[in-house]
Amino acid sequence: MKLLFIGDIFGHAGRRIVADHLADIKASQGIDVAIANVENSAAGFGVTPGVADELFRYGIDVMTSGNHIWDKKDIYSYFDREPRLLRPANYPPGVPGAGIYIHTTAAGAQCAVINLQGRVYMPQTDCPFRKADEILAALPAEVKVRFIDFHAEVTSEKMSMGWYVDGRVSALVGTHTHIPTADTRILPGGTGYQTDCGMTGPYDSVIGVEKAPVLKRFLDSMPTRMEPATGSVELHSVIVEVDDATGKALAIRRHTVRGD
Repeated sequence: MKLLFIGDIFGHAGRRIVADHLADIKASQGIDVAIANVENSAAGFGVTPGVADELFRYGIDVMTSGNHIWDKKDIYSYFDREPRLLRPANYPPGVPGAGIYIHTTAAGAQCAVINLQGRVYMPQTDCPFRKADEILAALPAEVKVRFIDFHAEVTSEKMSMGWYVDGRVSALVGTHTHIPTADTRILPGGTGYQTDCGMTGPYDSVIGVEKAPVLKRFLDSMPTRMEPATGSVELHSVIVEVDDATGKALAIRRHTVRGD
């Protein structure tokens, strides 16, 4: 089974490059499951029902998110009718949505997609390590292919989670910092790993937003309105090939598309 994971889709520019290239990536790379982090897909902050529907139409099978999932209030009720949109599983009980979805491919194979969020320099949530244990213990044994989007700030927490779940999931790829890392590899237990996938959106920017307001804020420490940047756009993703009989990763690599 081949999994495609697209890093944080940022604003209209990120959605546009997905619309332009996703079908070709899926066809040319033989993708069975397309997953994307969408927490910045609505003008850089959150996701709306309309934007989520748009991205599903482009061919994304399962969507993950992170701390910005709560930015648009109209998404709360959307979780009830669309279980393929995830929020981090380690938010406290009772909040809208769920953090795991088991996707069935056109060929009838199953893939569990799990969304977790880190705690270092992030909003307070339940322990993601213990939540990972809980989710993995509850998964049906026949669901061998298991993917985690770990949405976290610091590299040490992401790497620690990679080692923690090594051999228990097919792949773990980090999101949130919008900067792709060059540590793509398969860990000793058979888990594909990359600390951060990077983002899909305007790279002539400061992690997706216009440069000038951010530079001003660093210089004078005053609040400023941040807007999604325009200019050169890139799609950053990771492709993982998994032995669906064992759930072990056979190969993992970065896949980048540069748009206009």
